[in-house]
Amino acid sequence: MTDDRDPEKTLEDWKAEMQAEHEAQIAEPDPDADHRIEGVTQVSYRVYFEYDAQSDTLERERREQVDDLADPELLSCACGVRGMTREEAREHVAAATD
Repeated sequence: MTDDRDPEKTLEDWKAEMQAEHEAQIAEPDPDADHRIEGVTQVSYRVYFEYDAQSDTLERERREQVDDLADPELLSCACGVRGMTREEAREHVAAATD
């Protein structure tokens, strides 16, 4: 038995199906779910250590924030929809309040 499926076409079909499902979840939110938009962001710190020769350990001496808190590029909803742009998140919450 041979498999004549084109792997590239299969991948493209899968991507299109997932995109359509994602768009439907954004536009047609579950009316019974909790809809809170959230995101994860990271702030970097430079951490300085001091060596304690007696205990042969490194002890945190101080830290310095090296960048500012920025809004995340992708947002999620507490209902489970993930990977939304800011525009998609607004659309999702607006649809949930209708």
